[in-house]
Amino acid sequence: MPEASRIDDSSTDPLALERQVCFALAVASRTVISVYRPVLEPMGLTHPQYLVMLALWGEEPLSVTELSRRLELDPATLSRLLRRLEAADLVRRDRNPADERSLAVALTSRGRDLRTQALEVPGTILQRLGMDLDELMELRDRLTEVIAAAKSATVAQPA
Repeated sequence: MPEASRIDDSSTDPLALERQVCFALAVASRTVISVYRPVLEPMGLTHPQYLVMLALWGEEPLSVTELSRRLELDPATLSRLLRRLEAADLVRRDRNPADERSLAVALTSRGRDLRTQALEVPGTILQRLGMDLDELMELRDRLTEVIAAAKSATVAQPA
């Protein structure tokens, strides 16, 4: 097996793994979600299901299209999440009377009641991360800027 070569100064190597924004974001995402997992488990929710519930606790009913847009999930992925939430009796999907082609997603009474338990999640996560709320809000704001920049860059790229 050939010996691995290493560039000694990763601080200036543009291809150093540690310098890559994509790597830091991927690891941060996986790691932070792993902190949520044991907090959400007693509620019977996965992290993606929690995001759906957050959207619906904020406003309901929402069309599947609007929910997909807000969560930035493709409809097929969202459909699987909704099926599981429906099976757990947390949401229901009904035909929109104004547009029979559209499904409206609403919380069940059990789904609304789960919000009380979910109120503890943000504080628990903050405590487990051991970070200051202002720092995390600043990070969220910066990440929102990165997301917007990445969307602009994607749109600007020729097909």
